[in-house]
Amino acid sequence: MSQFTLLFSSILGGLAVIFGAFGAHALKKILNEDQLKSFETGVKYQLYHAVVLLIIGYNLTLETSLEKYMVYSFMLGVVLFSFSIYGLVLSSAYNKKLRFLGPITPLGGLLLVCGWILLAIANV
Repeated sequence: MSQFTLLFSSILGGLAVIFGAFGAHALKKILNEDQLKSFETGVKYQLYHAVVLLIIGYNLTLETSLEKYMVYSFMLGVVLFSFSIYGLVLSSAYNKKLRFLGPITPLGGLLLVCGWILLAIANV
């Protein structure tokens, strides 16, 4: 489980750098200021949680159910949160807004909160 967590966090981190550069350069020309800020929010949360998963992967055994649920909450949460923001922003920029992604973003955020709560419980 630790190796998978480390691999997943590495991929998330690398993609965050790529998406951040893409947003700062290529998307700057097609997104308005609010859209760009939203895209940057997705990138920031993705990178923050990639680092959290990296630290967790190196410091916890991830053998208990609580620890596994924590990791899965972070993983699924960041994918749902950040990637739904990317989809919403990009589809909006091309006037084909994917409205079904709207409810997915807060669900991802809720999973991220659950991950943080489970991290606190795991360390009590």
